[in-house]
Amino acid sequence: MANNINTIWHKGYVTKPDRNRLNKHDSGVIWFTGLSASGKSTIAHNIEKRLFEEGIRAYVFDGDNIRHGLNENLGFSIADRKENIRRIVHVAKLFVDAGIVVLCAFITPLQDQREYIRSRFKDMKYIEVYVKCSIEECLRRDPKGLYQKAQAGIIKNYTGISSPFEEPDNPNLIIDSNELSIDDSVARVCEYLAATGFSKLQ
Repeated sequence: MANNINTIWHKGYVTKPDRNRLNKHDSGVIWFTGLSASGKSTIAHNIEKRLFEEGIRAYVFDGDNIRHGLNENLGFSIADRKENIRRIVHVAKLFVDAGIVVLCAFITPLQDQREYIRSRFKDMKYIEVYVKCSIEECLRRDPKGLYQKAQAGIIKNYTGISSPFEEPDNPNLIIDSNELSIDDSVARVCEYLAATGFSKLQ
């Protein structure tokens, strides 16, 4: 990592509260964690659409999409996963400062990663949603054929097969996608957002 001792954060004249007032809603992060094929991205994109229809500016950060650009040079080793998360967190913070509700859909398999993420958003609205799904069901779904490749040894360090997934200790919300449909999962998250006043101005 580059030494930033000679760089100073430049504060602008428009603040996050200014942007929130302009948007008429608060900004923050909804972080979806869970195994690949658990439904994280599908749920996140459906919620983004719901929020958009309510006049709330929202944007989804998806694991595969981020690796097509910003993180295209990273693999799936522990070190690369750590750097992957560090970059995502920084960009998400910029989006929150810009007044946007950010929906992050990333496997985020390790507890220390999730603790790091939560600590970086301690001064912002932040919700961790665990999209819980058994490995057996994820293997059955396998929409991209990645589990099959991982089982064949073609893909290394694949979460749930050759790399661990630690269940979250204390997520804000658990969505059991083994049992719930996409519509029901989306409804549960939206109900939680409404109950907690997530996007309401302070």
